Amino acid sequence: MTTADARRRVVLAAMLTGGFMLAEVIGGLVSGSLALLADAAHMLTDTGSLLLAWFGYRLAARPADPARSYGFGRMKVLAAFTNGVLLVLLAVWIVWEAVARLLAPVEVMGSLMLGVAVLGLVVNIIAFWILHGGAHAHDLNLRGALWHVAGDMLGSVAAILAAGLILWQGWTIADPLLSILVAGLAFYGGVRIIGASGHILLEGVPEGLGGAAIIADLTANVPGVAAVAHVHAWALTESRPLVTLEVTPEPGADADSVRRAVKARLAHAFGASHATVEVIAPPAA
Repeated sequence: MTTADARRRVVLAAMLTGGFMLAEVIGGLVSGSLALLADAAHMLTDTGSLLLAWFGYRLAARPADPARSYGFGRMKVLAAFTNGVLLVLLAVWIVWEAVARLLAPVEVMGSLMLGVAVLGLVVNIIAFWILHGGAHAHDLNLRGALWHVAGDMLGSVAAILAAGLILWQGWTIADPLLSILVAGLAFYGGVRIIGASGHILLEGVPEGLGGAAIIADLTANVPGVAAVAHVHAWALTESRPLVTLEVTPEPGADADSVRRAVKARLAHAFGASHATVEVIAPPAA
C-alpha cells in the first residue's frame, strides 16, 4: 500500500462520515436519542481525525530541509497520537452524558432512532471497508483512523439495538447503557493508539531491536566482528527504525569491510536500513 493510496482512502472516509454526521445530529435531536447524538459526536471527531490523518500524510511526504534532516515523517505518528487522545476524550464525554441520562431518563422516539441508526451503519461499513482495504499493520496513522471508524460502526450497532429494545419493551435505559459500551470500546482503541505512538515519540526501542539481540546477532553472523557496544535503537516512524552502534573488528580485519557488512546485516535481519556504525580500532597487541 502506497502513501498516496492511504491518503486517498482517508479522504473518501472523511467525506462519508462528515456527510452523514448532520443527519445523525438531526435524528438524535428529534428522537431524543443519546446513542445517536454520541455516534454523531463520534462522527464529528472522526471527520476531524481523518482530515488530521490526511494532513499527517501530506506533511510526511515533504522532503527534508536544513532544519529537519529527517523531514516530516514523524507527523504521521503525531497525528496518530492526537487521534488516540481524541478517542479517549470522546469516550469520557459519552460516559458523562450516559450517566446523566440514567439519572434523568428522557423519552426516545425508537422508530426514528432505528431508521437513522441503520443508515449510519451502512455509511460506517462503507467507510470501514475503504480504510481496511488499505490498512497496514505498521501504519499507526491509518490504524488510528480505522479505530475511529470502527467505533462509529459499533456505535451504530448499539443505537440499532437500543432502538429495538425501546420499540419492543419500551426500555429507554438501553440507550445510555449501550452508549457506555461503545464508549468503553473507543477508550480501549484510543489507549492502544496512544501507547504505540507515544512509544515512538519517546524514542522507545522498536520491537525486536533490543541491544542484546543485535549484539548477539552481529557477533555470530558477521565475520570480522570482535565486539559490539553502545547500541541505540529507536524509530522515526512505525516502519522506519534507526540504529547507532560501535563495532570493534578482529585484529587484521578490514575496518571498512566490517562496517559495510554490519550495515547490510542490520538491514537484512532487523529491517534497519538506516544505521550509523562507528568502527573502533582494536587494542594494540
